[in-house]
Amino acid sequence: MRASDKVYESLRADIVEWRLAPGTVLAEVEQSERLGISRTPVREALGRLVADGLAVQQRGRGAVVSEVSEDHVADLFVLRVALECASAREAAKSTGRSAFNELASRFEAAVKEVELPGSRESYYQLVQLLDESIDEAASNKYLSNALRTLRVNLQRVRRLAKDNPERLKASASEHAAIARAIASGNPEVAAAATTVHLHESFTHIMTHAVGSERQLA
Repeated sequence: MRASDKVYESLRADIVEWRLAPGTVLAEVEQSERLGISRTPVREALGRLVADGLAVQQRGRGAVVSEVSEDHVADLFVLRVALECASAREAAKSTGRSAFNELASRFEAAVKEVELPGSRESYYQLVQLLDESIDEAASNKYLSNALRTLRVNLQRVRRLAKDNPERLKASASEHAAIARAIASGNPEVAAAATTVHLHESFTHIMTHAVGSERQLA
């Protein structure tokens, strides 16, 4: 892994996990000293974070961790609905969609397992597997690339909503419905199941993460 990739991965994780809060200045010199690396890889990594929307360039301050607001979350979900519904439709048309039956069964089992100690991480890995499987089945690199950037920002927002057992159980059922719809080969049902899930996810995040605060930073 290149030095700039290491810096990017480290800073991205710190931003997503809220170890670097919105408004934090990502000074090249400071980050270079903190990470024990030269300034050039840091500069390259900061440019990638700005491109991802995780940081913004401000005159006189350089790169700064971007803010998260109600409007920011709403805009992310407008794009998410468009991209994920399109991807689900394409996946439902694929020849290898039968594999989604197994994923659906795993999500149905997860409905009963997400409350067990230590099960959350394996559940999120299953969600990631479904995302990757849909990307692969959709076979559209432009959709995949756009979703990859979007998901980084969504991970950051999702951390604010915390883990709610009832929401996780409902989410597992919703993911199972998406996988079943794709396996059935019905593009519109797959898109509809995706829309339902995204509506519930957006409502939960806005209620529990944004709540009464207009600005989260």
